[in-house]
Amino acid sequence: MIQELKASYGHIFEEALINEIIQVGTYKEIPEGYKLMDIGEYIKGMPLLISGAIKVLREDNDGDELLLYYLEQGDTCSMTLTCCMSDAKSEIRAIAETDTKLIMVPVQKMEEWTAKYKSWRNFIFNSYHNRLNELLTTLDSIAFDKMDMRLIGYLKEKARINKEDTIQNTHQEIAYDLHTSRVVISRLLKKLEQMGKIELHRNYIKILDL
Repeated sequence: MIQELKASYGHIFEEALINEIIQVGTYKEIPEGYKLMDIGEYIKGMPLLISGAIKVLREDNDGDELLLYYLEQGDTCSMTLTCCMSDAKSEIRAIAETDTKLIMVPVQKMEEWTAKYKSWRNFIFNSYHNRLNELLTTLDSIAFDKMDMRLIGYLKEKARINKEDTIQNTHQEIAYDLHTSRVVISRLLKKLEQMGKIELHRNYIKILDL
């Protein structure tokens, strides 16, 4: 765990901070599909990703989900930080997109490290900045892109995150992530197949030329 932490964050944090994270952090290995946190829960720690990926989702009043962004190696979730610092309930759902390794940092250390370590302050500010940009990209996509372009972007990002050209999600799962209907997704996927962009199989989608 120590070497993995240093590989992911050693170029960001001072040695003293790395040592503190090792002392107080809780190392976890999370399987694909595991729900790390849910809407309405209180959060007692902040995740530092060592490997893998986590998808962060929002839910509307009807219970429909929308994919906001992914967290990857070297990332953390600024929304989680906000909830931790204010002792507020989570407004997001976080699910492991792939098998993931992370370290949970206790909430009581966050304010202390913000005052103590410049690298931690910079990391938190950069995290807020990066997540805000990702949220704006998602908002722009919803507001300005047609669903076919959103779907293509989604498939590309899934392939990048999973580091393979096959996507295991069902049409309904994709529809949930993009906040639309399964019928619409199935129709657009069929269109992409006819264009030679993808291949549709019973249990997966193979990307050819997106």
